[in-house]
Amino acid sequence: MAKQKTIVQEVTIQGVGLHTGQQVTMTLKPAPINNGFTFVRVDLEGSPIIQADANLVVSTERGTNLEHKGVNLHTTEHVLAALVGCDLDNVIIELNASEPPIMDGSSKYFVEAVEKAGCVEQDAERYEYIVKEVISFADERTGSEIIIMPADEYQVTAMVDFGTKVLGTQNATLKSMSDFKSEISEARTFSFLHELETLLAHGLIKGGDLNNAIVYVDKEISPETLQNLKMAFGKDEITVKSNGVLDNLTLHYPNEAARHKLLDVIGDLALIGTRIRGKVIANKPGHFVNTMFAKKMAKIIKNEKRNQIPTYDLNKEPLMDVTKIMAMLPHRYPMLLVDKILELSETQVVGLKNVTMNEDFFQGHFPGAPVMPGVLIVEAMAQTGGILILSTVPDPENYLTYFMKIDNVRFKNKVSPGDTLIFKLDLLSPIRRGICHMQAIAYANGKVAAEAELMAQIVKKTN
Repeated sequence: MAKQKTIVQEVTIQGVGLHTGQQVTMTLKPAPINNGFTFVRVDLEGSPIIQADANLVVSTERGTNLEHKGVNLHTTEHVLAALVGCDLDNVIIELNASEPPIMDGSSKYFVEAVEKAGCVEQDAERYEYIVKEVISFADERTGSEIIIMPADEYQVTAMVDFGTKVLGTQNATLKSMSDFKSEISEARTFSFLHELETLLAHGLIKGGDLNNAIVYVDKEISPETLQNLKMAFGKDEITVKSNGVLDNLTLHYPNEAARHKLLDVIGDLALIGTRIRGKVIANKPGHFVNTMFAKKMAKIIKNEKRNQIPTYDLNKEPLMDVTKIMAMLPHRYPMLLVDKILELSETQVVGLKNVTMNEDFFQGHFPGAPVMPGVLIVEAMAQTGGILILSTVPDPENYLTYFMKIDNVRFKNKVSPGDTLIFKLDLLSPIRRGICHMQAIAYANGKVAAEAELMAQIVKKTN
């Protein structure tokens, strides 16, 4: 499997926000494994964090807008598209305003910033959702539809039909994300003249000018409209080119509008929060249908992760047997609840317990219908996690492991005598100062038995 990636060093981009007109400083920073893409509003007290999450979308008018605990972000799609197009997984995006700078209306300058910062692999595998069947979402009101089907890699096709003489049907396809920079990143945002008039009237594009948005003239320009455009863009003269575009801009591609719609699809689908292997076909895409599809995909992936039962060869010689476990953990009968360690890496550990009728707790816990106490399942998961954290020190026998916090505990299915429990724990953040934050799942009989977020700390023994 491919490794997760982040940037090598931070890099800063400055510009103006399209809708707010505010001067914006945006700094891209390296992020730890499993961080994903997170926005940080450094202009607000406490520097609140907003995850790039489809479930935080609150508006899709003229851009994709997120909100979390009253903190807003506008027009997130262009920078997110650049991060995906540069094959990144984990980046912190600091902003001193409510939206990234619009730059020239494309992702070009964000890609250049990433290249300046450099990219680096991280010591964690990248999870990729492999599409196995066709998944779709349709907006009956607009006729927009997005489907995804199985493919060997992440591909995107956008098909647009604006129904105007100046800009009719266009298509664009990205067969490989490695071509994002050359094929898609320079495609700029666009607007029709009738939309522009409305936006200007409502003060919604204070940072707009003829250098960061293509304007397609789909109606005759009245002298009054022409004067308003001159004032809005600070130009002495404004004319219409023969291809129906306002002057001062030359199209990069004949189908630049379709390419930008494809760019938007990539940026909006970044809100799924998971890498995708499949081919996306977007018919008449827009931010609403894009983000609704992203929400649907995120839910499908979450459910599949939750119900996906890993398989292990239980007959294979374990990485650690109970003797080796006791050399590392201080627990002893009847409180040693891990029999084997099957896998161990810097970010993950997999353990096993064979549950027998001889367990002490069955004598008093529903003797007529014995069920393993849930608190002991959590304890067993924590002991397995203890192996992970103790493996980071050269002398684990000189340390003790203590619980610090248990969150989001859920018991899904009972565990009975004769069951084999498998514990899988993954780091949620890097281990620092002996503190380990883990996502823990216990499986039994091909089902999830329990899950929890655990935080523990190792402390050196004192005589």
